[in-house]
Amino acid sequence: MIIGVGIDVAEIDRFEAALERTPTLAERLFNESELFLKNGERRGVASLAARFAAKEALAKALGAPAGLHWTDAEVYVEDSGQPRLRVTGTVAARAEQLGVRSWHVSLSHDAGVASAVVVAEG
Repeated sequence: MIIGVGIDVAEIDRFEAALERTPTLAERLFNESELFLKNGERRGVASLAARFAAKEALAKALGAPAGLHWTDAEVYVEDSGQPRLRVTGTVAARAEQLGVRSWHVSLSHDAGVASAVVVAEG
């Protein structure tokens, strides 16, 4: 059963400008594993924008309640290349309240726009 669906887009240049304007923003939005690749290199801005869009889409799929913490949702990619969500804290509590048992996520970035779709399944 589908509990919720969320979709979001982020203009990559605008997102990059926000990161430059507010130096601590990236650390407030993302976990360490989201910010850096396995080799220690910082992830590109288009990839970060897609992850931000996924977090926005996740909030929408949960009904956009107040009090969710950005870092309580982590977007990661399996070795197969498939994106996944890991939720903890405030996000996990809301998901449990709604009966969410699994997540489906799709990320994309092209032509200056990053997008994400999240489906919460019960």
